[in-house]
Amino acid sequence: MSRPDLPVARLRLGRIERYVLVQQTRSLAVALGVIGALIMLIDFVEISRGIGSDVDLSGVRILGLMLLKSPQVILQLLPFVFLFGTLAAFVGLNRRSELIAMRAAGVSAWRFVLPAAGAALMFGVITVAALGPLAASADGLFQRERSRLSGSAADGSREQAVWIREGDETRQMVIRAAHQDRANARLLGVSFFIYTNDTAGMRTFSERIDAASATLAAGRWRLVDAVGAQIGQRAVRYATLDLPSSLADDEAFERFARPQSTPFWSLPAQISRVENAGFSSTAYRLRLQQLLSTPLMFAAMSILAAAFSLRLMRLGDLAKMSVAAVVLGFGFFFVNQAASAFGSAEVIPPWLAAWLPPLLTALAAFTLLFYTEDG
Repeated sequence: MSRPDLPVARLRLGRIERYVLVQQTRSLAVALGVIGALIMLIDFVEISRGIGSDVDLSGVRILGLMLLKSPQVILQLLPFVFLFGTLAAFVGLNRRSELIAMRAAGVSAWRFVLPAAGAALMFGVITVAALGPLAASADGLFQRERSRLSGSAADGSREQAVWIREGDETRQMVIRAAHQDRANARLLGVSFFIYTNDTAGMRTFSERIDAASATLAAGRWRLVDAVGAQIGQRAVRYATLDLPSSLADDEAFERFARPQSTPFWSLPAQISRVENAGFSSTAYRLRLQQLLSTPLMFAAMSILAAAFSLRLMRLGDLAKMSVAAVVLGFGFFFVNQAASAFGSAEVIPPWLAAWLPPLLTALAAFTLLFYTEDG
């Protein structure tokens, strides 16, 4: 008689797990809606006061800019959605005595906590692989649109100086341009600082060339109205001067997108481009590692929220749960921001700065759950 009962028991257990997942999904949707609405309201006011104060924008245009900016911020706050959403789901089960009934029936907490964590892990993968790139592209479009509306792209006097570095094992060039003329694909007010490398790898300054303009085409820089001087020699004027270049034609006029605006699938190539240009890629490496650790963070937040609710099921103190959840959220935010700051400053490696907060959260979650479940 025991063998026919096994499929029924398994079916009932599966129904319990699915029921818990449905409750968690509903609570996550509510938490996402509340946090998303707050973020969009804040972004709408910020855009109205920022861009809207410089340019006459309609409400529909401001709404469109808000929809481009808000998704990236919402995705960054998704760990809090999983924390508060999962916490609300299990508290609801607790208040309706459903958790008590499950535990009284002999169902281990691991049987409905781990599926919730697995769902969070899968959603984290989807976020990194699909939703994140879409939000990053939208954020990049918002940044470009904001620059265009504020006039920074049209008014050359408001542009920042452009710095480019290129070269090979024998020669390096550091290029500084005061302005960009994108319409004619030129750099204006250009200075070339040329360095040579010896066999020991030592770099020595050899020449400086100043030019009124420089155009990159066909693997060479065409300098107009240039003045060059080597160490210990007189300056020489050139009506036009050609210098070999290893850059593609559009790389001199393409600014590196900020890490938050770079899609996940484009980050490896962006890291290579930044390093080949001679700049530090720490911020991009940190962003890549943070995205890779996102699924673990979502799962850890779900387990931690469930562990809090299980502990409070026995103590029956919802006020302490609310305070603990708020403190936990601020604690996570502080640890994550501190680790990101240390990683950006290269105090710790980027991979450690990205993986330390989710690992600490996961360890705290499993510790609390073990203590709650096994005493």
